[in-house]
Amino acid sequence: MPSNRSSSGNGGVIGKVNSSSFGKCTVTTKTSTGNVTAQPGTTLIDAFVVGGGGAGASDRGGGGGAGGVRTISNIFTGSAGSAIPVTVGAGGAAVPGPGANGNVGTASNVISSCFQSAGGGAGVYADCAPSSVKDGGSGGGGLACKPGGEGNIPPVSPAQGNPGGGFPSGSSPKSFGGGGAGAAGGCACRPAGGAGGAGVCVPASFPSPISAVGGGGGAGSDADGASAGAGGSGGGGAGGARPGGTGQAGTAGTANTGGGGGSAGGGPANANSGAGGSGVVVVKELSKASGVWSMQSQFSAIKCESWPKVLIDLDYMVVAGGGGAGGAVPDNTTGGGGGAGGYRASGFGPSPLRGSALTLESGSYSVTVGAGGAGGNPAGSPSISAAGSNSVFSTITSAGGGGGKKYDPGGGAQSHANGGSGGGGTSGCSSGGAPLTGGTGNTPPVSPSQGNAGGNGIACHQPYSRAGGGGGATAAGTAGGNNTGGCGGAGAPNTITGSDVSYAGGGGGGGGNSGTSSGGAGGGAAGKAMGPSTTGNSGTVNTGGGGGGVGSPSSGIISTGGTGGSGVVVIRSPAGTTLSVAPCTNSVCTVCGATVATFTVSGTLTVG
Repeated sequence: MPSNRSSSGNGGVIGKVNSSSFGKCTVTTKTSTGNVTAQPGTTLIDAFVVGGGGAGASDRGGGGGAGGVRTISNIFTGSAGSAIPVTVGAGGAAVPGPGANGNVGTASNVISSCFQSAGGGAGVYADCAPSSVKDGGSGGGGLACKPGGEGNIPPVSPAQGNPGGGFPSGSSPKSFGGGGAGAAGGCACRPAGGAGGAGVCVPASFPSPISAVGGGGGAGSDADGASAGAGGSGGGGAGGARPGGTGQAGTAGTANTGGGGGSAGGGPANANSGAGGSGVVVVKELSKASGVWSMQSQFSAIKCESWPKVLIDLDYMVVAGGGGAGGAVPDNTTGGGGGAGGYRASGFGPSPLRGSALTLESGSYSVTVGAGGAGGNPAGSPSISAAGSNSVFSTITSAGGGGGKKYDPGGGAQSHANGGSGGGGTSGCSSGGAPLTGGTGNTPPVSPSQGNAGGNGIACHQPYSRAGGGGGATAAGTAGGNNTGGCGGAGAPNTITGSDVSYAGGGGGGGGNSGTSSGGAGGGAAGKAMGPSTTGNSGTVNTGGGGGGVGSPSSGIISTGGTGGSGVVVIRSPAGTTLSVAPCTNSVCTVCGATVATFTVSGTLTVG
């Protein structure tokens, strides 16, 4: 029988031949423009791309904005083993005095401008500085009433940077640092200089000699003895000081970090501003196989030990159950607000809280959704509030929120108050008890942090005592105030599901005669005032919000703290990857081509 020529080149397999990539996960850090020499089998790459930083302004103007910072996945390089062109953006050039805007940084890219991060915006000195000067990957800092620049220009998702200080409107007499990849530019009252916004760490999935990038430039000071603005972590240059009335030059952003340059100090010396730091591009050659491939290719790859396992990058958000709030007994005591469940996410939320995506093989994985902790009932069981339960997916564990404290004349430690975020402290009057501090957050410690501390109770203040609010994902709970309980710490907004929803807000602390307190955004329950109600408000289900604290008057009413909200686990896969869930109480949907699995109860996730 004649041979089938259409299949002979495919080792006898008839069908479409799809490209696979055998890059052996090789990682190359490019600090200057040029080509990456790829592995012979590479056709797909991931890239970590940092644009050049903007220069600071002269004469105590705004600090330079950091270059844009992006992780770009699954870039097709063309034919296997072809050279991978890389452009590393230059930092904006320094400017001399007596007064001038800085210069913008230039973009970095891999292969083409389709895969690039923008240069940083320039520091502002002159009135009406155009957007083309001050906007960028992160925006340049403003000066007094002269606004800073906008970040994430051109817009991409996730955002590549943050605005400079003073965006969208300036304020006199303020001085503003440049925006960073992790935070907006800071501000200070003149003659001090505002600090540059913080940068971010290079993801662990891109091992590189460069550890942090994208710090904003600090602003120069304008008087002898006044502090110049520090550069943001990740290579931002510091602003220049003005010792003896003579302005000093701003510090340049660190090379190959995309750090913004610091502005020069004010004064007659007309010193130069700091130049922006050059960018950097880190390329990771992928090992992936999909579709139908030739038997010859498979045999050759196996022989060379380069045949890949099927690995899939998954984004996640894992929120633990919120802590229950403390109960209240007679003698004018109040219960602390419950701490939010630990919040851990790889993306789609605040930059400082983003961990690295998980790279997993196809298969089935257990998912645990933590329950909210019960509120304390001093006259029953449990007499103290309970911490929330942990939520778990793969190697990511978020700790349950700490329980709010109750008044304890014996001075018990109440270690249940420590957790993902800490429960609020409390105090008592008639028995002479000292105020109890809020529980600690980020316990056990992880990086980025999963939460914050609870607010403290206050010392006895007749006729009513007030409790602290529970900590939240992005802020600590506040201490009890004048007749009111402390507010719950704010949670974290996240768009992993396609909707902008906040999670992990702390519960409000119990208040005085009429003083209610607000729960933190993200499901934290409001605290109640002293009164006839015997049960506190509960944290919102599937947000990890802390329970609301309660108050109890001296008439003898005993009140039970609010229950913490249950946690949630959300997993997001790239387009083309199948996710399925069990039990069917959980759900799967498609968002912008990506597959999103949401777990509201514990179950099993099947990948691929």
